[in-house]
Amino acid sequence: MHVSTTRRRAGDREYTATLLRRSYREDGKVKKQTLANLSYLPAEAIEAIRRVLAGESLVSVEDAFVIERALPAGHVNAALIMARRLGLAELVDSRPSRRRDLCMAMILSRVISPGSKLQTVRMLGQSTLASELGVEGVDEDDLYAAMDWLSGRQQLIEERLAKRHLRDGEMVLYDVSSSYFEGRACPLGKLGYSRDGQKNLPQIVYGLLCDREGRPVAIEVFSGETHDDKTLPVQVTKIKDRYGLENITVVADRGMVTKANIETLTVTGGVSWITALKAPTIKKLVKDGVFQPSLFDQQNLGEITDPVNFPGERLIVCRNPLVGAQRARKRTELLEATENELKAIKARVDNGTLLGSAQIGLAVGPALKRFHVKKHFDIQITDTGFTYQRRTQQIDEEAALDGFYILRTSLTDTDLPTGDVVAAYKNLEQAERAFRSLKGPDLQIRPIHHHLETRVRTHVFICMLAYYLTWHLKAAWKPLLFTDEHRPESEDPVAKAIRSPEADAKARTKRTTDGSPAHSYRTLLAELATQTRNRTRIAGRNDTFEKLTQPTPLQAQALKLAADAPVLTK
Repeated sequence: MHVSTTRRRAGDREYTATLLRRSYREDGKVKKQTLANLSYLPAEAIEAIRRVLAGESLVSVEDAFVIERALPAGHVNAALIMARRLGLAELVDSRPSRRRDLCMAMILSRVISPGSKLQTVRMLGQSTLASELGVEGVDEDDLYAAMDWLSGRQQLIEERLAKRHLRDGEMVLYDVSSSYFEGRACPLGKLGYSRDGQKNLPQIVYGLLCDREGRPVAIEVFSGETHDDKTLPVQVTKIKDRYGLENITVVADRGMVTKANIETLTVTGGVSWITALKAPTIKKLVKDGVFQPSLFDQQNLGEITDPVNFPGERLIVCRNPLVGAQRARKRTELLEATENELKAIKARVDNGTLLGSAQIGLAVGPALKRFHVKKHFDIQITDTGFTYQRRTQQIDEEAALDGFYILRTSLTDTDLPTGDVVAAYKNLEQAERAFRSLKGPDLQIRPIHHHLETRVRTHVFICMLAYYLTWHLKAAWKPLLFTDEHRPESEDPVAKAIRSPEADAKARTKRTTDGSPAHSYRTLLAELATQTRNRTRIAGRNDTFEKLTQPTPLQAQALKLAADAPVLTK
């Protein structure tokens, strides 16, 4: 049997006939017989019949190929694209090596799937990251050895980052945070003020140095009992001596710039600062008559001077009514909540079910501490009685300062105008954003399980490098995220920051400007991870090939944004 196709022309039209025919001999003559008319079958079906009659074996696509394994690849490709754009591997070491590849594996795995070193080893085999970096088959000991090697390179890497992002006269952001620690063996793990609410666990303290845009440049780890202000001199020395910057302005939180630190900065030379006063200092200024809140009823920004206590410095008073209203509301709620607990205790005393000054005191103490407003109550306890009342005058004095904060700076108004000083201090939110990313689901710096001091420091440093990569990915993906792409610049530096209409539309509709669903950073990474690299085997053979699945429009856009992102590499 065979397939025969004939064509004939009748006038201007051409007719095609495809027939299934057989040839046979009869009385020594070759004859042909038409078995079926195939003309109305699809061309693919006709070709299949032709190939079968020619002796080929046809199988379905499902039977012809076997997908042996599918590994998530899209999120790995995005992180690698950005890492290469940043020259991150060259920052770690200019010479290719297996140790460098292992360090890159730890940094990239922290970005796409943060976890312990054991989880990192497992994750490397659950995505394309291991094969992309050529580190298949590694174990925890390999990663620990790479960490020990990276520890000796931290100073050089930070110097390269500083050279890339800091210039003489640059404004740098500095802030401190802490994370709890698992175990008791590391000398860095100490009990201290816990920002994680883990008062019974040891912790470490780390200070992060960023450029004015929020890119991390350096990080230093301190033992858990270290006070915030004790960390600043180390950072100033690092900037001046190691990075070779003659003039810098350090923007730091109010707990950082103490009298001792001011003296250190003054002696160092070439270092200016912008910070804020603590609440007790502001109250003292009011008491001394230097600061009169009533003068700011009609304005929200102004300067005062105090040559005795702050010689050669500018004090910039800011008043934010929205913050003031929020603090007043919160204070009222806390006072009322505390009074409700005290009222219940008083009822027990009056009913005779709680007697004895010691027992009454044991009940009153936790009630006063729970909402942190103990200072606003007068308490009288006897063996048979308990009374309390608010310190109304003290509460009113504190309420008069609601919404006020005072900045202090060594910069003259020629160096930096008043409004720009306020904007610079408010820019510390970039450092706070870094801590949220480090401690949150993005990078999960905590809990810390390492026992050796060098490895604890290196773990924190790896997290910082991972945030460096994350910062640039988030910047590149702004069009796809809920992030405000074009935040308006307010004419009033004290006023609350406002979002652009486009950002409001994103938040309201949950969609980007082109109508696509808007994402958070983590959900976008998860979406990218659905692009897989499949290893396929040809049926009946041992030959395999690998191929990426076709990216969705969203995945293609995310990868293109990462590839086209403007970055600083010099």
